[in-house]
Amino acid sequence: MKKLLTILLTILILLAAAMAVSAGYLKKLASPLTAEASETKVRFEVPSGMSVSEAGSRLEAEKLIRSKKLFYYTARYPKLKGFLYGKAAEKAFVLKSGIYYISPSMNIAEIQELLASGQQEYIKVSIPEGLTISKIAAELEEKKVCSADEFIKWCHDPNVVSSYEIEGESLEGFLFPDTYFFISEMPVSAVADVMISNFFEKIKEIPSLAQMNKADLYKTVTLASIVEREYRVEDEAPLIASVFKNRLRRNIGLYSCATVEYILTEIEGRPHPDRILIEDTKIDNPYNTYKWAGLPPGPISNPGLVALRASADTPKTNYYFFQIVDPAAGRHVFTTSFEEHVESHSLYTKKTGK
Repeated sequence: MKKLLTILLTILILLAAAMAVSAGYLKKLASPLTAEASETKVRFEVPSGMSVSEAGSRLEAEKLIRSKKLFYYTARYPKLKGFLYGKAAEKAFVLKSGIYYISPSMNIAEIQELLASGQQEYIKVSIPEGLTISKIAAELEEKKVCSADEFIKWCHDPNVVSSYEIEGESLEGFLFPDTYFFISEMPVSAVADVMISNFFEKIKEIPSLAQMNKADLYKTVTLASIVEREYRVEDEAPLIASVFKNRLRRNIGLYSCATVEYILTEIEGRPHPDRILIEDTKIDNPYNTYKWAGLPPGPISNPGLVALRASADTPKTNYYFFQIVDPAAGRHVFTTSFEEHVESHSLYTKKTGK
């Protein structure tokens, strides 16, 4: 009997020792890779649909945790997390997509808390006035927000355009130029919606524009898109708009180099020209305001508030012509008759970076 008790006691001691060793080993696996606080952080992206086990594998591969299996089991069994870190999770761990910055000095519990927060790394994208859909798309792709091709396709989808009650065939003119904060691999529908919603919010600052029916709004945005590409100095935008409106009233061609540039670069896919040539003004295209009177079929850029306000609240003038006189400063001279109009030896394409 005494011998049996000795054997049982020995077994218990061995089991206790094994448990202690196991607990110690688990504690070691659960500890951060770096004992001291580290300012070095690793960018860790969790795409939509990633599983907890996949996240654990990547964390281990990037040397942010010691054990992918322990990451999985502590995520699945809160009591185990409580045993290892002294406090059980109040609710089950849910991995949320996002972009995180993780330090190797963080333990598994801290990493899981971060990965459950859903925080995002925002990408700052500044869209200047006067860009076209294709140029905006290129900027978005360069910043890794979304695919340029998919964005362009979405902006030309007739069902999308009609859903916003826009008169034209694309969203051109209605993607408001501004500074935005997007996230990586954002759906193109969400990106475009942010910009269009911003447009309709911003034009509330111009009551005459906000109150227009959709046909008049489309015409005004089309005019503003041309004014945007023509003006360089803010106080001249209303005067340029007045020239165009006077010419529209008398069914005189707008003679805007910006519309010809749009044909060359956006429709024909040519590089941005240094200047518009005489033969360019003879291109047979409805956007050619040298060849056809009236507004082009749609906007040629996405205008900002200055051009939109100038085109909605246009002052009355007798001007029918304007010509650049100071290319460096962007200043124009405005005249009422052709006789007063000083013919330039070359037609300037505005160097605004727009």
